[in-house]
Amino acid sequence: MNGIDLSTEYLGLKLTSPLVASASPLTRSLDSALRLEDAGAGAIVMYSLFEEELRQQEETAARFLIHQSIGHPEADSFLPDDSGYRHGLDQYLEQLAKLKRSLRIPVIASLNGVSLDGWIVHGKALQQAGADALELNVYYLSADIDESGLEIEARYLELLTELRRQVSVPIAMKLSPYFTGLAHFVKRLELSGADGVVLFNRFYQPDIDLDNLQVTSELQWSRSADSRLPLRWVALLYGQVGLSLATTSGVRTAEDALKLILAGADATQICTVLLERGPAYLGTIGQGMRDWLARHEFAALSESKGLLSKQRCMNPGIFERSNYLNLLDGYSRPPGIRV
Repeated sequence: MNGIDLSTEYLGLKLTSPLVASASPLTRSLDSALRLEDAGAGAIVMYSLFEEELRQQEETAARFLIHQSIGHPEADSFLPDDSGYRHGLDQYLEQLAKLKRSLRIPVIASLNGVSLDGWIVHGKALQQAGADALELNVYYLSADIDESGLEIEARYLELLTELRRQVSVPIAMKLSPYFTGLAHFVKRLELSGADGVVLFNRFYQPDIDLDNLQVTSELQWSRSADSRLPLRWVALLYGQVGLSLATTSGVRTAEDALKLILAGADATQICTVLLERGPAYLGTIGQGMRDWLARHEFAALSESKGLLSKQRCMNPGIFERSNYLNLLDGYSRPPGIRV
């Protein structure tokens, strides 16, 4: 192994590598989390804590353990014993504490929710349990024809602003790519207290089964091509905002990760390929990055960051509309194709 320095700074945290294991089943197990650390992960994002699941658990517990009544005092012994009941939040906090005791790398808690109360209560609990940072995933797809883009942005900003008042750990906002003025919105998030953004959340799309006339849902693994969208936006945002830029989706190889760093990313999250090949594959990606940096005579990853961002590349228009026009003008039909 060569001595190339892969260290980076993300959310104000010093990471030994920009390769961050994103929220997935791998962080449900201490064993797999330790294997990710051994393979060179700079940090891990815990599996997501879903507000809806917690609410459902609370309602179920209230129904079966608290409000149930048989009607006869002498029959109370037949009621369920709630002494061993463990709420989903309790389990998550226990896992967080266990990871913090065992890992040397930062542990980022992932909170997936939409309500103000849920974010505040759970965010404070995660900080108290030792989370090094919070990744907030507002998985919200507006289908209300009367709801404007400004109202959607206001929802995010309200949640962030209030949580920022309650916690001191770094906060990263995981965004979808569907904002009309994304660059402006990212700047507003920064001014409201966000320490970073993660680009982009993937909404799993429904499909239609033509044989059975049913709407179906199927998990789609990410491909390297999926990293193109966050690459463009990182390159556009680099140098324009002061918060950390991270990407998610599409990183399967060292080359994928390096492209995002060259565009200006501070960190890149990895999931699908680690689920397919196992935690140790993270080491293969890291070594591939070191080999490339050595061949191009970089002593450290930091020397390459942002070299091909819009701010620093020789053809900044390639990230904007002019490239779209150039591609269309330069297209030629294959031989034999007539219009």
